[in-house]
Amino acid sequence: MLKDIQVTGQKDTRSGFGDGIHELGKTNPNVVALTADLAGSLKLNAFIKDFPDRYIQCGIAEANMIGIGAGLTIGGKIPFTTTFANFSTGRVYDQIRQSVAYSGKNVKICASHAGLTLGEDGATHQILEDIGLMKMLPGMTVIVPCDYNQTKAATIAIADYKGPVYLRFGRPVWPIFTDPKEKFEIGKAQHFSEGTDVSIFACGHMVWKAIEAGIQLEARGVSVELINIHTIKPLDEEAVLKSIQKTKCAVTVEEHNIIGGLGDAIGQCAAKHFPIPIEYVGTKDTFGESGKPMELLKKYGLDVPDIVAAVDRVMPRK
Repeated sequence: MLKDIQVTGQKDTRSGFGDGIHELGKTNPNVVALTADLAGSLKLNAFIKDFPDRYIQCGIAEANMIGIGAGLTIGGKIPFTTTFANFSTGRVYDQIRQSVAYSGKNVKICASHAGLTLGEDGATHQILEDIGLMKMLPGMTVIVPCDYNQTKAATIAIADYKGPVYLRFGRPVWPIFTDPKEKFEIGKAQHFSEGTDVSIFACGHMVWKAIEAGIQLEARGVSVELINIHTIKPLDEEAVLKSIQKTKCAVTVEEHNIIGGLGDAIGQCAAKHFPIPIEYVGTKDTFGESGKPMELLKKYGLDVPDIVAAVDRVMPRK
């Protein structure tokens, strides 16, 4: 039951990245951290202190940072480029496409401050298109972990993965509810509950919102299957299909535009193999605005009542 999930603390997912790369620094001498003048925001201070010779401050020159990262891979290094999600993708899309994806370089593009929960910095920084941009690139793996523990584990896991990776995480303090000892498996969905009435697929911060919604639904007698799709590409199609073949309907939940994100990936999988009714919880073809994170999630329809309402809409359409 979802109500049995225990919150063990609260911490921002970007700190999970910072602690993960610091741990990698101790065990993998090829890991190099690069940043575009945002070392503090990306929680790199511990890595910089202990491994200063493996840290490159690129300044506010994101395109150059991607190029340096691509070059480092030729010498066997594993570069982790770091900046805000907007600057990690939108500002440097050409460089990622040509120098990293097309060239098949082993660069780890690590992006913080993603989505509406960036908050007060406003629409220019709250990128809601980055998952779509990255998953459309051939060969790019896209990972969106749900809490501090999972972000730390994902950071460690991608160092051993050969090929370009986009790792997306965030700024706000968020509940910690996953097992810190659980190994992160790229491309393998994580089940939080088994159910027969509706499948809820979520990623990132919205996994916790989906859990809260699921608790309310279970209290009403709805049997919820909640799955964390932390790896959006490659999608765990086996887990998706097994779930929707049982429940016959689905809701997708993401802190991203419903165009091009998790919902599109689930919808495409279902349309190809097992068509079902789907409701999409995410931003609706819009930019964000300045505001407090929780207020923005509520205004743009990404809160617990919105997930519950989506379930109520989709179940009668089976």
